[in-house]
Amino acid sequence: MKTLENVNILVVEDDEDNLEFLRRLLIKHGANVVVARTGEEAVNIVKANKQIQIVLMDIRLPDINGFETTRKIKKLKPNLPVIAQTAYAMYNDRELCLANGCDDYISKPLDKDILFEKINHYIYN
Repeated sequence: MKTLENVNILVVEDDEDNLEFLRRLLIKHGANVVVARTGEEAVNIVKANKQIQIVLMDIRLPDINGFETTRKIKKLKPNLPVIAQTAYAMYNDRELCLANGCDDYISKPLDKDILFEKINHYIYN
């Protein structure tokens, strides 16, 4: 695994436990983490922060869902990678996420090795 040193990651997550887990994990590995708890907040952060390199997107959000949020972000920055993270655990989750504009998908509970593999893929390839 390559280092996440100075990689700017937007974590979009409304569940405090999941958010804190991701934030601590990513910071521990050197990432700069920006947090959004709603879809609208995420869109505003992407508009304002040109340094964001990747987005970890929860699908269930309190305002607009993660799919709509992803579509809005992709209109602003089509090449910004968005990795959906969801606990829906349905057989077609990956296809649904990709069809709605996400670049990749990871299911909850998150496997940190898979998460880092996916982040590294989009940051370093």
